[in-house]
Amino acid sequence: MEQLISALGNYSGILTLLLMVLCVVLLVITLSLQMSMKRLDRKYRSFMKGADGGSIEKELLKSLKRIDKFAKVQDDYQEELDRIRAVQAQSLHKYGVVKYDAFDDVGGKLSFVLALLDDNDSGIVLNAVHSKENCFLYVKEILKGESYIMLSDEEIQALRIAKRYGSEELGLD
Repeated sequence: MEQLISALGNYSGILTLLLMVLCVVLLVITLSLQMSMKRLDRKYRSFMKGADGGSIEKELLKSLKRIDKFAKVQDDYQEELDRIRAVQAQSLHKYGVVKYDAFDDVGGKLSFVLALLDDNDSGIVLNAVHSKENCFLYVKEILKGESYIMLSDEEIQALRIAKRYGSEELGLD
């Protein structure tokens, strides 16, 4: 042990010098890190202040609340749209019209058949038969594209037109 102490004693000047160099290097590293932290802190504080001095965090929370509000409104609109679509599916919005001459002695195609259907092809067929003296109206109920009462050729034709209503524009045929 004494030999070790005497050997270190011979190198004590070198060890002292090495420790001093090590202290200077650590001091430089510490100062460099401290300057980096100050720059980062300045950037952070600048980032966290809005144009009016308010916190970006507060602005972000406001924006998130607005997004939540818009999402709720959008959900309400979607529910309303679904209700409208359900009502529209039941409305008589598909139609077909066929004009014809009911009698040989009456020209001008004054008689007509009007078929009105919903999305399930249910509705009515209205047949207006025009003669010289009178006009008669006949209504026949249609369920899922079929009638329990026999249909005339004109009524069948109007029903076919109504069933296809809208499919030409959508390219469904």
